[in-house]
Amino acid sequence: MRRRDFIQIAAGSAAAWPFAVQAQQQPKWRVGYLGPSGLTPAVAGYIAAFRDGLAPAGSQEAANTEIVVRTADNQIDRLPALAADLAGQGVKAIFAVAAPAIRAARQAAPAMPLVVIDLESDPVASGWAASLAHPGANLTGVFLDLPGFSAKTLQLIREAVPDISRVAILWHPASGALQLETVRSAAPALNLTTEVFEVSRPADYDDAFAAMVKSHAQALLMLSSPLFGGTLPLLAELALRHRLPTISLFPEFGRNGGLIGYGPDLPNLFMQGGVLTRKVLQGAEVADLPIERPTRFKLVANLKTASALGLTLPTSILLSADEAIE
Repeated sequence: MRRRDFIQIAAGSAAAWPFAVQAQQQPKWRVGYLGPSGLTPAVAGYIAAFRDGLAPAGSQEAANTEIVVRTADNQIDRLPALAADLAGQGVKAIFAVAAPAIRAARQAAPAMPLVVIDLESDPVASGWAASLAHPGANLTGVFLDLPGFSAKTLQLIREAVPDISRVAILWHPASGALQLETVRSAAPALNLTTEVFEVSRPADYDDAFAAMVKSHAQALLMLSSPLFGGTLPLLAELALRHRLPTISLFPEFGRNGGLIGYGPDLPNLFMQGGVLTRKVLQGAEVADLPIERPTRFKLVANLKTASALGLTLPTSILLSADEAIE
């Protein structure tokens, strides 16, 4: 049976946004999924990848696993109530995506095992773990925790468009300021000036892109955020429409029509989170499960988009690219 044959959207109230992966009424494993973004096709694909890591097809648990999904539709203030709802559903663990969901889950279920994915935070500095090797509490997961990585993306867009001097930064404040501060610090060494454009929901995108053009931005760097990860096709379309060469920390951006995507491979990242959750459900102590980093990074360059923008990507990028979309 294909993995998506397991996936069905369960009926329920709009406030709860229930989404379940189940095969029996009394699953052996019941896991909560808490995310800040909407249930877009991209997010549904990430949940499917999480399930592949949690209960791979053919495993003993494959037919006895239920994932109860609560997503906030980019309304961060809904997360505490959604986390409390999950805690009351009898789940054995919660899988939380990004810092706002992590904070909500920790508050709603302080003793429940939490497995998380966060590309924007430092788990130790945030007080969520004593160390990466020995978290010491009820939380483990996958963290990028490499703030300099976002500075690397700034360097790549500089290589792709050598004549630029002004770069727009698309930032979702709920994701935190760690990456933003790193990019701002790195810009002067590359002879670049930056201007930040804040968004909190997809409805803000049009105004943000119009403001970038008005400010004479010559390229765009999209920082990491679940908001952006769930709406990559829309962002790629807007970038092309406004003729802004754009790089994202999500490789899928390049596959969806963006100029360059460079960062952790998201389906693999969610599968990695599923494997960690599986270990917890099999009896591993969360406090002793080391926090992991992404295991696979990809550079995806879209040559079709480059041509539409009148650009020729340099050999340095083409030789480094894992995929070149033509």
